[in-house]
Amino acid sequence: MTDRGGTEDGDASAILIPLAEARRERLNQPVAFDRRELDMILRLYGRMVAANEWRDYAIDHLADRAVFSVFRRAHDVPLYQIVKDPRLARRQGAFSVVAAGGRILKRGHELARVLNVLDNKLTLVKA
Repeated sequence: MTDRGGTEDGDASAILIPLAEARRERLNQPVAFDRRELDMILRLYGRMVAANEWRDYAIDHLADRAVFSVFRRAHDVPLYQIVKDPRLARRQGAFSVVAAGGRILKRGHELARVLNVLDNKLTLVKA
């Protein structure tokens, strides 16, 4: 009978990582939009560019939040900022849309519902 020590024949996948180390690595990384969130934002951005309302954008990945800013012209202040702040995820919702003056237009847990405030879909109005 031989003692393998847990490093041979399939036991290599059992690598232990200290939880404190994993948290420290995660906290050192900036907040970012994931692929699904960025897809929703860029779809809205594409529609607004086609409508000739928006012309430029910027994405900032900061230590505490991610910000997608949209501009009418490249040298202006942002018209709107779409912000992802994970610290507010359990309370008010991680996503918010902020207007140029700093006023929060909408805040929530679901990005699609928050982006509806910017989507100018045509509605039928009865006269």
